[in-house]
Amino acid sequence: MENNKLQMQVHPRGYVQSLVMKDDPYHMNWVIDNEYLKQASFNESDKLFGEFTITIDGQTINSTDNQPQVITKQQQVVVTYELLKKIQVTFEYDLSIEDQLNWHISLDNLTSENIKINNFGVWLSLAYVMFRDKNVAKNIHESAAVYPSISRDFTKINAVRRDNQSGNLGIYQTYGQTLSIGTYAAYNNLFFENVSPSLDGMLFHQLILAGGYDEHFENNDWIYDKSPVTVKASASISWHYVMKKNDSEQEFYKNASKVGQPTISYQPLNILHQPSYLTVNGDAHELVSVIAYAGEGGKQEVKLQFQQQLSNQYQVSFKPVMLGEHKIVFDFSDGTQDSVVLNVMTPLNEVIDKRVKYISEKLYQGKDGKTPYAFTPISNQGESLGKLSLVLKKNLMGTLDKQQVQQVEASAVNYVRPKWFINGDFKKPNNLYGDFYRCMDFEYIAHLFLLLSDFDNETLLLNSAEDYLQWAADVFMLRVNPDFHETKRGKEEARMLGVYFLYIQDLLKKLKQHGLTDYYEKINNLWQQVTNKINENRTTYQAAITEHYFDNAGFGPTAGALSEAGFKDGARMYGQLLLANIGYSNDFRVQNPDRWWEALAYMIHSLWGGVTAAATFKVYEALKNPAYLQASYRATAAIMYCYDTNSVTTAKLDEGMATSTYAVAGPHLNRPDLSRNRFGQSTFYSDGGIFKKLFNSANETPDWDMGEELVAYLDGIGQRTYLVHQDNHWSVINGTYEQQKNRIKVISFAPYQKEFWLIDDTGTKQLTESTLAQNYLFDIK
Repeated sequence: MENNKLQMQVHPRGYVQSLVMKDDPYHMNWVIDNEYLKQASFNESDKLFGEFTITIDGQTINSTDNQPQVITKQQQVVVTYELLKKIQVTFEYDLSIEDQLNWHISLDNLTSENIKINNFGVWLSLAYVMFRDKNVAKNIHESAAVYPSISRDFTKINAVRRDNQSGNLGIYQTYGQTLSIGTYAAYNNLFFENVSPSLDGMLFHQLILAGGYDEHFENNDWIYDKSPVTVKASASISWHYVMKKNDSEQEFYKNASKVGQPTISYQPLNILHQPSYLTVNGDAHELVSVIAYAGEGGKQEVKLQFQQQLSNQYQVSFKPVMLGEHKIVFDFSDGTQDSVVLNVMTPLNEVIDKRVKYISEKLYQGKDGKTPYAFTPISNQGESLGKLSLVLKKNLMGTLDKQQVQQVEASAVNYVRPKWFINGDFKKPNNLYGDFYRCMDFEYIAHLFLLLSDFDNETLLLNSAEDYLQWAADVFMLRVNPDFHETKRGKEEARMLGVYFLYIQDLLKKLKQHGLTDYYEKINNLWQQVTNKINENRTTYQAAITEHYFDNAGFGPTAGALSEAGFKDGARMYGQLLLANIGYSNDFRVQNPDRWWEALAYMIHSLWGGVTAAATFKVYEALKNPAYLQASYRATAAIMYCYDTNSVTTAKLDEGMATSTYAVAGPHLNRPDLSRNRFGQSTFYSDGGIFKKLFNSANETPDWDMGEELVAYLDGIGQRTYLVHQDNHWSVINGTYEQQKNRIKVISFAPYQKEFWLIDDTGTKQLTESTLAQNYLFDIK
């Protein structure tokens, strides 16, 4: 059946077989296709769009075990299941209204007694797929990232096509109550088979309409409801969702208003005792109260004041006095309710200082450690050295602690060099992965040596700064020169971009300054070759493939590198993939760069989320399009959650601890115990498979691949605060503000040295040179 915009098919088994936008040049199927599952040997046909799981009075039933009645009319399909002669489940798909699909779900009690529904999860299996296809265009044009905003009465979801240009699918709840959205991952990973690309898979999303967890399940997540529902005798309960196409984030929210939803803007990251602002467009909804819930179990309630600015438009402002997640709940006069989730942290320089202190005091093994001079946890992957680079960067930008620097130096000389290189020879890498090595490891090592070269010889003990610069150049040559490798994998990876885009300009500048002209010319030539080639081939998007079939570890560094190299057209093309990769939501934790495989769920991943945020910031600097700055900051706020030791909704961390992974989804249907929780990937060791090869036990500390992303943050947006004037409205990125008559006091959240900038209709302007001042007074006149 179809209308003017959409065309859909429902399978006789009751699930949605296809949903297509009629004007789509790529004919993308917006639901996961059962034919693709069969073709790629996945066994998840029980999780297609419209299948469900329900627990009735303690008895669990799957829709796939029951044959529904399917009635098709001209623009309507009705799918009905009768279960246990107690409950009738009905799905109505209606295309009779132009431009949209109306989806109605109902539970009818067929008995004269109340029935308890312990759990009701309906699969909303949108095309969140990493296709097993080296034709990367399929992943870009026929796959979507899925960003939910979960709200009791106004849940909204945008499925954003990964090209960010060919139309997205918005889903809006207009009736009933949605408790949460869970995910299940199906994947294939051939990492240890020494093939590249090696990973593909998909996420299946599930609307949680009741329960979502086993009866005795507990975690710290008090923000989202886990309650069962009761269908009263001979009565029914129902839910209604509207699906509409949108072409942008702005249109997604405009469509929300058109179907009667409020829209709310907020600051995702807030600092204790500093002003926080929220703006509510209630549309047809009159705001009557705003309450902030915070603290353990969300038991601390604070009623917030609000001001009406226009008809049903309001501003809420407050200064948070508690750390951790805050759920801000908005009650409207018609009994409906909306909410946002924001975070409150201590000043970020304190977060970083405590993190570095923890690394130095708790993770360093020293001369007599089990692995001498290493920082735990021990890993063969270069990513694990990011924490060493963070220690050095903090000591370069903040207060110098010579002992911290000298620990890292000892580790670099006595642990890193002999481990990754045979007899310490930078031209002879060790096969740390059985019969191969990863070129990607060397970019982290080169960065470590480069940062060591920034210290004076009074601080360094074992070698001179000049020596470490030479080491950095040698290792970097191995990273980027295919001629230095004999294997096919080595030659291919040497040509791939990686995190080195973050520091290559610093390396080149320093090589030139120190007269290492031979290194400078060779490295600069290789840099120009690789960025030229990628820019020339930008329309093929080949750099979006890495070890994985589609990967922000590919298109993130590519967009950042093309920006650094001055290729604006290439930066613009790959930049669109970044905008589609960074979420927007009423929960700050959903606004991270889209990734799933380390957590087997939609997730925050500190390293690649942070590197993607840094790449997005570099695209902003090249193109001066504020959309990239806003996206980079949204992502950064989510990444900081991995370092937040004051969280009250997830696993506790000791002061200075950090964790690489946060599973946004709840429930996490692969591992329910990880739902909305922070952990390291080693937790999957007990699941076997690839994880048993990557880790030695399930108890390894959860931060093995962290640190590089904070270095990237400190080199980029972490030094800058932006005052934005748009649509006669003031806001601040990487900070907040207070208005004082004709002046605005801009308050920076940047942890160390700072620059203040202004963005308005005339463009971007720097307001200050480098300054240590925390605040800036801006005269509006």
